[in-house]
Amino acid sequence: MNIGHLQLKNNVLLAPMAGITDLPFRTIVRSFGCGLAFTEMVSASGLIRGKEKTFRYLASSPADQPLGVQLFGCDPDAMAKAARVAVERGADLLDVNMGCPVKKVAKTGSGASLMRDPGRAAAVLRAVRGASALPLTVKIRAGWSARQINALEIGQIAEECGVDAVILHPRTADQGFAGLSDWMLIAALKKKLRIPVIGSGDIRCPEDAARMLRETGCDGVMIGRGAMGNPWIIKNILSHLAGSGISAPSLAERQEIIRRHLALAVDFYDEKVGTRDFRKHLLWYTKGLRGGARFRQEAGQISDQASALQALQDYFQLLSEPSVALCDAGDGGGNPTMDGESSWDAEVTAQGNDIVDSVPPAEK
Repeated sequence: MNIGHLQLKNNVLLAPMAGITDLPFRTIVRSFGCGLAFTEMVSASGLIRGKEKTFRYLASSPADQPLGVQLFGCDPDAMAKAARVAVERGADLLDVNMGCPVKKVAKTGSGASLMRDPGRAAAVLRAVRGASALPLTVKIRAGWSARQINALEIGQIAEECGVDAVILHPRTADQGFAGLSDWMLIAALKKKLRIPVIGSGDIRCPEDAARMLRETGCDGVMIGRGAMGNPWIIKNILSHLAGSGISAPSLAERQEIIRRHLALAVDFYDEKVGTRDFRKHLLWYTKGLRGGARFRQEAGQISDQASALQALQDYFQLLSEPSVALCDAGDGGGNPTMDGESSWDAEVTAQGNDIVDSVPPAEK
């Protein structure tokens, strides 16, 4: 699959997810073969101000290529300047966020709110396109609400502005992650545009990815929440699309990936921050396993790498002993951090000043 002049090894992509797709997570997912991965959404204002904390979102490595950098903001000039910074910092592809539904972003006119203002959306896309010759994508939603479905209009604008591919998550902004995504909107957008269309939304297993490609005719699929705690989904999608079998990871394989991910997180941040941040991944990695609910309660108290590794070793030792009862009444139920929205809100708060300051004075 090609996006502009960037040739990808396959058409299975990892979505940008605030609070989740940092360098450690991307490194793990890439080891299972995804063709392209994106950073968390990055504040345009933070980049042009030269904030080291914002630059941290662009951290990459030789194993993290090719890299898409997702920018958010609503001021065309700021977005163009930020695009140049991202290019200088090693981006292989630029993406404009027009899909974030989080209120702290949307109320400033950024994210999904740009879809409510096609003129400004076009101005932002033209500015970013003019700032760099790198491949450019835009990630959009179905529209703002059920009464404001305009993905086809925004997709057409994107193509006219020189965008190289459109990524569509066909839920409305006010849906958040509730309900079902409308894959037929992906099909309609594919018929309308000449540039590649990448579908996103409700891909939880390899069969879902194959069905989206078959039913919509889209050029590629983007995996988001389906990869949280389940990086193996990428390998299994690729295997399924190639006509081969699907395999679940063994307990040993699962434990090894968790240990690798933890080590990467500690190395990237530091032991205190890395371990604390990794607790949410422990919740996702153990979702659906025997005794997972009980382990997740204990994992919430982990504060250092040694205790995390010990807890993992003890838990997986019990899992490997069939005679040990590890049943949980209601295991698999909801957890407030499981849907990813808590992570989005946390990252939005972390970049809060940059979000507010990225809005032109007349629009604050």
